[in-house]
Amino acid sequence: MTISRRRHATELETISVVVPEAAVEAYESAISMVCTTVGIFEFDEEERMWRIEGVKDVGHAEAELATALALAELTSGVSVPLERSHTESEGWLARTYESFPAQEVGKRFIICGSHLDAPPATRRIVVTLDAGMAFGSGEHGSTRGCLRALEGVAHRKPQRILDLGCGSGILAMAAATLLHRPVLATDIDPWSVRITRENAARNGLSRLIDARYSNGWSAPAIRKAAPYDLVFANILARPLCLMAKDLAAHLAPGGTVILAGLLNTQVRMVLVAHQRCGLVMERRLREGDWATLVLRKPF
Repeated sequence: MTISRRRHATELETISVVVPEAAVEAYESAISMVCTTVGIFEFDEEERMWRIEGVKDVGHAEAELATALALAELTSGVSVPLERSHTESEGWLARTYESFPAQEVGKRFIICGSHLDAPPATRRIVVTLDAGMAFGSGEHGSTRGCLRALEGVAHRKPQRILDLGCGSGILAMAAATLLHRPVLATDIDPWSVRITRENAARNGLSRLIDARYSNGWSAPAIRKAAPYDLVFANILARPLCLMAKDLAAHLAPGGTVILAGLLNTQVRMVLVAHQRCGLVMERRLREGDWATLVLRKPF
């Protein structure tokens, strides 16, 4: 799963490790300390091995990286070599662009890249993205799980909606189109905020989507618009746990949260963190190795 992408004018490199599933969280946390872009990909299904990679400026935060990797080794008990490779500033974006076919998701949505011809007449909601600009093409299990979960809660007609960690804006656009309601979309990465705005304009949704920069729940705009009836948080397991208290505090009574970006093995950890804050699980969806949780705040 890629959690953010942005363009650089400087020289880039990709750093990566291959670890067993039990060590994913520790090494994801280590690499995310120094990389704006972090991805988790299945490396060997039979052996349950995962590749964690990040993109960073060459030479950036080397001391911090060494310390973070040492801590990951200590906490996980797993020692693995760090691999490095030169990355063209535009080439790593093109990898996703080239492998982005139109995809039907759930019963209501079809996700298309802007490089594709318009889909044939369909009753599905069409969301068009520039797959070379930001993550979140709809192919990843966590994104697909969120869209399926959205279909399942749409009947509640939520009025105040937040997409926390919006990436390409795919969930914000899907919700705005399906529910005909405005959506506040935020991300810690300014480039993702820009891309969400561009994608919203591409889909004729600029009037409904307000994309802003925010580090978690820190932005005044997020607090001002609360409490929310529906929150998407498609991030990663560790930050989801850290933000559980803020999420519960900003969710309206009866409000729904859709959590994603976690492996099936991380469900218990994320669920317990949110149950401690008073939220109740309604549904768990699986997309391969990835899980999506639908929780609700009691009235």
